[in-house]
Amino acid sequence: MTYQRPASTCDITASDLAGEIVAALSAASLVFKDDQAYSKDLVDAAEKLFELATNVDSTKQGTYTTVDACGGEARNFYNSTGYLDELIWGGTWLFFATGNTSYLEDAAKRYDDAEKDKIPFDEGIFYWNNKFTANSVLLTRLRFFHDVGCPYEDALLSSSNLTDSVMCSYLSDQNFNKTQGGLILLKPYYDTPLQFAATAAFLSKLYSDYLDLLRRSGGMCSNDGFSVNYILGDNPMKMSYMAGFGDHFPTQFHHRSSSIPWDNQHYSCAQGDRWLNSVDPNPNVLLGAMVVRPDQNDSFIDQRDKPQFTEPTISSNAGLVAALIALHDPPSISYDSNGL
Repeated sequence: MTYQRPASTCDITASDLAGEIVAALSAASLVFKDDQAYSKDLVDAAEKLFELATNVDSTKQGTYTTVDACGGEARNFYNSTGYLDELIWGGTWLFFATGNTSYLEDAAKRYDDAEKDKIPFDEGIFYWNNKFTANSVLLTRLRFFHDVGCPYEDALLSSSNLTDSVMCSYLSDQNFNKTQGGLILLKPYYDTPLQFAATAAFLSKLYSDYLDLLRRSGGMCSNDGFSVNYILGDNPMKMSYMAGFGDHFPTQFHHRSSSIPWDNQHYSCAQGDRWLNSVDPNPNVLLGAMVVRPDQNDSFIDQRDKPQFTEPTISSNAGLVAALIALHDPPSISYDSNGL
C-alpha cells in the first residue's frame, strides 16, 4: 500500500476503545502469567489506562467514533453506539487479572445502566459493538465459581438470569429464526450471520462448561442445539465456509493478497483490480479465513466480485477461532468417589 495511512489520535472521549484495550491487556496478562515480568507490564498498562478512562467527568466519556480525529474513518464501518459495556468488559477482566475488587465494584455499578443502554436488536449478540452479552457470561462465571458476595450480588444475579435467558433463546425458535439448513439468524438484516453464529457457539460452549463443572443441566432449555458444524460443511451447499478446511470450500475470496499472484511484481491497488473479475480460483489460499455468509436460503455464490458473500473479516474470524478453541475439549478429567 503506497497511499497515506495516517495514525489516529484519541483522547479521554474514547471510553469504549479504552475499555477494549484494558480487557485485551488484562486477558493477555493471564495468558502470559508464566512470564511474570511481561505479565506485570501488561497489568500495569491496563490499570493506568483504566484509571484514565474512568476517573474523569462522566460528561467527557463517550465513544471513539464521535471524535473525527480518533474514529471518524471507522464511523461508516464499525460505528460504536455505546461505551458502558466496554468499561464493564475492561473492569471485569482487570479484576480477573489482579484480584482487586475495586474493578469488580466498578463493573457491578455500571451493569444496570449498561443493560438499560443496550440496543434491542443487539440482544443476545456478541460482536465488536456489543460486549454486554459476553459481560453477562463472564460475570455469571464469577457468581458460579467465586464467593464475592455483597455488594456485587445484584449485578451477578442479573447477569446470571440474563445468561440463562440468552442461552435458551439460542436453542429455541421463539426469539431467533434459522435457515432451513439450521443457521441461526441473530441479526437477519445484517450481512454477517456466520460471525454471530460463531460467537454464539463460543459463549454457549463456555456456559455449557460452567454447568458441567457445577454438574447442572441447562434447566428448561431443550432442543437439538447448534454448533459450528454448519460453518464447516454441514449445510445444504455441503461447503466448508472456512478456506482450506475440507474438500469443498470457497476459492474466490474477496481479498487482494489472496487473489493477486505472488510473482515478485509490485501491483498498485488499481492494477490489482484486473483480478477482481477473474473467474479463476485465487492463487493463494487464505488458510483459515471464513467468508461472510450464505444467504437466508442457505445459498452461496463463490464469486470474487460479490463481497457480500466472499469477503473475510478479522472480526468474523475472531469469533470463529474462539468457538473452535472452546469446542476443542481438553482431555477428560476423572473424578474419585467423592467427586474430586
